[in-house]
Amino acid sequence: MTTVINSPAPSSDNNTGLIIGIFALIIFGFIFVYYGIPALRTIGTPQINVPAPVINLPNQVDVNVKSTN
Repeated sequence: MTTVINSPAPSSDNNTGLIIGIFALIIFGFIFVYYGIPALRTIGTPQINVPAPVINLPNQVDVNVKSTN
């Protein structure tokens, strides 16, 4: 018994998917440059406002050591 393999004929549009993919990548890159980079610049770094600590110091400090025996 003979085995017959029917292989499909070669197609003529070999690179259409590649061309469409490159074109879509270029368009996405243009959209990112046009909209994304200015949006990232306006966000900037967050400003965190930490209040300075308040330390109360007395006017005089008694440094005399008094021993209780």
